[in-house]
Amino acid sequence: MSSIGIIANPASGKDIRRLVSYATTIDNQEKVNIVKRIVLAAQSLEVDTIWIMPDTFQIGYTVISDLLKEEKLHIDCQVMEIPLTASAEDTTTAAVEMEKLGVGCVIVLGGDGTSRAVAKGLKDTPLLPLSTGTNNVYPTMTEGTVAGMAAAVIACMANPKECCIQDKRIEVYRNGVFSDIALIDAVITDDLWIGAKAIWDAEKLKHIFVTRCHPASIGFSSAAGCIQIVKDSDPHGLALTLEETGEKIIAPIAAGILAPLSYSKAERMPLGMPMELVMEWDCMVALDGERELRGKKGDRLAFTITQNGPWRVEIRKTLEKAVEMGLYKRF
Repeated sequence: MSSIGIIANPASGKDIRRLVSYATTIDNQEKVNIVKRIVLAAQSLEVDTIWIMPDTFQIGYTVISDLLKEEKLHIDCQVMEIPLTASAEDTTTAAVEMEKLGVGCVIVLGGDGTSRAVAKGLKDTPLLPLSTGTNNVYPTMTEGTVAGMAAAVIACMANPKECCIQDKRIEVYRNGVFSDIALIDAVITDDLWIGAKAIWDAEKLKHIFVTRCHPASIGFSSAAGCIQIVKDSDPHGLALTLEETGEKIIAPIAAGILAPLSYSKAERMPLGMPMELVMEWDCMVALDGERELRGKKGDRLAFTITQNGPWRVEIRKTLEKAVEMGLYKRF
């Protein structure tokens, strides 16, 4: 018996960054179509059960209803019964419950923030993140069919972690107390306005901490990536201090936008070595692009990169392993 979970965020790809850049978005009807392709592909590779997170757009119910009408759904596919708050807590709760149900893999449709919310709820279950927009670093643009195949293979493997990489994460502490995590970047900004959770104004940035960075990424981690490349497999991250009088660069911080930035310091962050700042002004800490933590003058903020992140599925490696296992053969 094998099972997978699907978490599709109906709110992803709709934040203010779409208004201030030229980002691609995927509407909720297309998310329904992606989930359909995931379900059909996983079913074809003999997954027995699929659990889908409930949401305000009712993506899961629509998928099940449509596929039943088309007489295409032949396995147990259910929407989980969990209370909705229309917040990121729903995503984390669904991830926790899916792990309790023993699913072999959780597929996530959303951006960096959605993947972060799922990662907060998983301990050992492999995670397969799919991007639903342009401003994403952690999830990748992958065809739903391929994602469904990979999740099915992972779910039936005796040792799925051989086809996964355990990601790094940033652990954030305020005054010595653990506060939150980020998968890609933690940013300190002096923009305290919280009308929108997403941040977009590069001129307000003061510090950027990243687990990985590359100039081919879109977002604030690319600023670090335009100075030094850090891979997901490297045993360190990078910290960037931004100052107007520093060295000048341009970086693709949003779709279609290369913004000028000035930095005074770029420091390697070894695993497990906290970097601490005593705030000289009130600030906001954004995690994977969204404002999450308010800091006050005098607060001690510490950022530590660890290897405690989720087990992320390496899709191509997984499907290549399936060839070795003969999972595509039919007799």
